[in-house]
Amino acid sequence: MYTPKINPILGYNLKYIITGAAGFIGFHTSLALLKKGHTILGIDSINNYYDQNLKLDRLKTLKKIGAKKFQFEKINLKFAAKTSKAFLKFKPDIIIHLAAQAGVRYSIENPHSYVNNNLTAFLNVLQSAKECSVQHLVYASTSSVYGANKTLPFSESHSANHPIQFYAATKRSNELMAHSYSHMFQIPTTGLRFFTVYGPWGRPDMALFKFTKNILEGKPIEVFNHGNHLRDFTYVDDIVQGIVKTSRKPPKYDPSFDHFDPDQGKSSAPFRILNIGNSNPVTLMKYIELIEHNLNLKAKIQFLPIQDGDVEKTYSDISRIQSLVSYTPNTDVEVGVKNFIKWYLQYYNQTERK
Repeated sequence: MYTPKINPILGYNLKYIITGAAGFIGFHTSLALLKKGHTILGIDSINNYYDQNLKLDRLKTLKKIGAKKFQFEKINLKFAAKTSKAFLKFKPDIIIHLAAQAGVRYSIENPHSYVNNNLTAFLNVLQSAKECSVQHLVYASTSSVYGANKTLPFSESHSANHPIQFYAATKRSNELMAHSYSHMFQIPTTGLRFFTVYGPWGRPDMALFKFTKNILEGKPIEVFNHGNHLRDFTYVDDIVQGIVKTSRKPPKYDPSFDHFDPDQGKSSAPFRILNIGNSNPVTLMKYIELIEHNLNLKAKIQFLPIQDGDVEKTYSDISRIQSLVSYTPNTDVEVGVKNFIKWYLQYYNQTERK
């Protein structure tokens, strides 16, 4: 039987496990928590989905800043025994699970990778959280779970039962798996639905990175849906602010939950779902204009039809996370894109000189 720790979660020098620590959001989250003085065990498989050197450079930065506060283990979370051993040895107060197989389009080509890395791995994390009697498990979900829903802005109370690609189906499954463990074993879990995260140290498979690279190299950029996408672009520092604040506020048992008219983002169990976005969507073409402006170069654009699995518009209702932890996204897209371009030019100029 799960026995939650009694220690107050508001204390300093908490012990965090962050999975996906060499990844984009995991790196930034680890960095923020290290600067606050917390102790971190970072876990990552360092797979080859994208440039491993970028992941290794993120880890070097964390080790340099974290000194003795940052430990790292290379583990593939699909292996239950290795996962359990690492978690039990470290005994975390809080788990932030950010490791996953990302990418909407890649899920069409290689769905089995998503079963291993998003379903089996998450089950092993849930089991390890149970064994460790963790105070709070926070995990990454995605705005993609809203799928066929057309009601804007997206609210946690809306149905998320019609995903339109397999990546979203696995992340929605994570939410349901978490609820079952919260209900059966009283493990406090919070799922965060991220909305199009971007910023320095970002993933090479994402639009901002690909567009910047191709424009600099004089290559055309592929713009799907003929440029008519609307996206709730959210700067990574704002996402991290929400993750860190939420991690200190575990959900509790709620006897007032209405079982006859259930809210999909809540439960009587210690479980919640929260949107975490910017709540100020912009058009994809505006995003491209900002990249062009900061590079002082014009993009060669190849307009294409909408791809299978693409959600045309995203727009987050963030009232719940604002109410819970005073979450305030404060980075305008103009500033965020400028910061990314500055990092990209500096990082790759340094890499070329090595």
